[in-house]
Amino acid sequence: MDQEAAKQEIINFLESKAGTKTKFYFNDFTKLFPDMKSREVKKLLTALVQEGKMTFFSSGSTTLYSLKGAGKTAEG
Repeated sequence: MDQEAAKQEIINFLESKAGTKTKFYFNDFTKLFPDMKSREVKKLLTALVQEGKMTFFSSGSTTLYSLKGAGKTAEG
């Protein structure tokens, strides 16, 4: 799977869950790609954050990811 297709799969996953949950743990994304190494999934998430399609929220002990503008964030 190429990088753009993997990014689109992440976005589709987030949009499909938009009505029930807005923030997801890193492990939720690794389950989407069982054949990928964790580091590769992390790079995909980081690229989506840099592109402005996703945001991350750090509680200090863990990091949660969400679609940009979805749910409550520190800015809101």
